Amino acid sequence: MTESLASKPAPAVAERAVLQTRSRTRYRWVVLAVIVVVYMLAAADRANIGIALPYIQKEFGATNAEVGLLVSAFFLFYSLGQIPAGFLLSKVSVRVVAPAAIGLTSLVTLLIGTSHSIGMLKLYRSALGVAEAALPLSMLSTINRWFPPREKGTATGAFLSAAKMGAVIAPPLGAALILLDGWRTMFIAFALPGVLLALLWWWLVPNDPRACKQVSDAEAEHIEDQTTAHSESVRKHRDFGRLDRALRYERTALLDTSRSVFRSWNIWGCGLGYLLMTGVVNVLLAWLPKYLGEVKHFELMQVGFVASLPFVGGVLGNIVGGWLSDRVLDRRRKPTMMISAVATCVMMVALVYAPNGLLAVSLLLFGTGFLLNIGYSSFSVYSMGLTTRTTYPVAASVVNSAGQAGGAMAPLITGFLLDSYSWTAVFIFLGVCSLAALAFVLTISEPATAPIGESGA
Repeated sequence: MTESLASKPAPAVAERAVLQTRSRTRYRWVVLAVIVVVYMLAAADRANIGIALPYIQKEFGATNAEVGLLVSAFFLFYSLGQIPAGFLLSKVSVRVVAPAAIGLTSLVTLLIGTSHSIGMLKLYRSALGVAEAALPLSMLSTINRWFPPREKGTATGAFLSAAKMGAVIAPPLGAALILLDGWRTMFIAFALPGVLLALLWWWLVPNDPRACKQVSDAEAEHIEDQTTAHSESVRKHRDFGRLDRALRYERTALLDTSRSVFRSWNIWGCGLGYLLMTGVVNVLLAWLPKYLGEVKHFELMQVGFVASLPFVGGVLGNIVGGWLSDRVLDRRRKPTMMISAVATCVMMVALVYAPNGLLAVSLLLFGTGFLLNIGYSSFSVYSMGLTTRTTYPVAASVVNSAGQAGGAMAPLITGFLLDSYSWTAVFIFLGVCSLAALAFVLTISEPATAPIGESGA
């Protein structure tokens, strides 16, 4: 082999060296895999409360309103932590913040399993919200740095599908653990993998592709070249005619300061739409097991299986929606948001008249999860097209803060509705939330330009 190389002309050897240095790795997908696994566990840590609620309520004699407050405590403090976390991430390395948040999330989940009063549960659920606040922003910021614009919708869809996968595994696994040794053991078991995943992030996910030895120059250029001024200026935007006019598809100036982010109606309109849609998701997450047990009279293991189906559908919906937004709609985010809002309203009406059969309810809930999540990831991707790498964490924190505020309010409102009315009132309330989300989405612009260079996402 040495002789054959030596016998080749110098230009041929040099050409081969150039080709080798330009061979494109795919390490960004390893980074995405780590994100998915970590966020799946974090989502399971917050979702397992749903399957435990009937047992907690029975042990402590809590009303539906008190249980709603217990669920909302997490989302309230999760919401309040978003904007501080966004500013923290604009100053401190994601490689430091993310592992710390992962470790704290697991520690507080462990403490929940030691609770012996409803007051302690509320305190620890609030602490869980604070601990997790930086996680989604860390992951979205990582996606923003590790993926070119044409892959960001797909990557974000996969990231958000992890939240649904956590909600898929939590009910059946939680039900099995509760049957084995009670609801406290369930929380302790869910807490254990966190330390390993914190170390995994530290080892495998540098802040920047250029800082990673596993990333070739070609892959780094693939990520960066998609956002250069030249490539964006020559990229031909597909013309969707009347749809573009309805979407208000137009060139918009990048929001390059925190002040401009906070003054942007596009950011706030997106956040308010996300607030309402996240409220729907979190009601299903927290209250669906109770609905299936009390209204449909399913057994515990049936509840664990059926309660996971909206999130099985959600995994598929997030992935399909991300691909649709990136590839078919040429990076337009509003259409999938609008599809989700309209379809979710229709599915809430369908749930009012849902039959009692296991198969029928299962199919209906799977379809609800799929349609709700077609555009769910677009709420997070949308601000990537409006901001710079520096300001994106701030914009994402505004949108996510609004979303989690809705996630806090809707389960609490559901508790009051159940104490005073019925599940029909709950589903009507969620349908109205979906239509209101559509109204907010219609008021924002669809940015026609992707971010550019280092000042872009």
